[in-house]
Amino acid sequence: MLSSRVPELASLQMLSVVARTGSLRLAAAELGATQQNLSQRVRTMEAQVGVPLLARGPRGSQLTASGRLIVQWASRVLDAAAELDAGITSLRTDRAGRIRVAASLTVAEHLLPRWMVMLRDQQHRAGQPSTSVELEAANSRTVCARIAEGAADLGFVEGPRAPRNLRSRTVGRDELLLVVPGTHPWARRRRPIGAAELAATPLVCRERGSGTRQALTAALAAALPGVPQAEPALELTGTAAVKAAIIAGAGPGALSSLAVADDIALGRLRPLAVTGVDLVRSLRAVWGGGPQPPAGPVRDLVALASRGGG
Repeated sequence: MLSSRVPELASLQMLSVVARTGSLRLAAAELGATQQNLSQRVRTMEAQVGVPLLARGPRGSQLTASGRLIVQWASRVLDAAAELDAGITSLRTDRAGRIRVAASLTVAEHLLPRWMVMLRDQQHRAGQPSTSVELEAANSRTVCARIAEGAADLGFVEGPRAPRNLRSRTVGRDELLLVVPGTHPWARRRRPIGAAELAATPLVCRERGSGTRQALTAALAAALPGVPQAEPALELTGTAAVKAAIIAGAGPGALSSLAVADDIALGRLRPLAVTGVDLVRSLRAVWGGGPQPPAGPVRDLVALASRGGG
């Protein structure tokens, strides 16, 4: 649990506006509040965090060094909150002007929220009404099935090749990382894992039909044509279950660099060097119909995803 010293999001937003405008008076005008109310709110934050945030003087008020540091830290929290807000909005289906998006789990968890924020901001700047995005997260095989049957307007998948009978466009790249916990014998080795050794090792894998599983299988088959691959140590549905099993010691596994970035930073998992296998894969937007995505929000979201990258 977070400590009681962490301010609420509204207070962090208020402090960020004070930092950007350079004064309580301008911040109060932008937020539609009185300067007195903002000053009192800052005092409440100062009592909560335990350090001065605002230097008050006859010529006005300026953020202290501690205040500027908290604003800098808070920027990442506020960005993540904006992505959460966009994600929650995408789950609501009771608003007009919506598009149905099906996305692989990696894209849905780590990339699509940012793309939806970009779409909302672009529409806001253009004076257009915001489009509601109805999101379904599934493996890549299910995403393609949703597009083929008309149950989704746009899909995002991972995998070694473009889906058959669907239009597609590459919007980014991702890399699979071979990871183990610190207690695994491989965590102490210095030489890379070769293609043959990787193919012969039972791995903790995603379920059949997932883009991650397909990409790994295709990469090993390209590196070692005709060589059989070991049966999985475990086959699990969802990235979270695979990570938990790897951390628990069930075996090595290969997952998206996006999915394991936090675990590597916190020391829960260690990435291993791999040689002789190309583990870079494409992230693709997929749709049915003509060669271009349908005009409007669908096409705009594909364009933003291409610029946002993977």
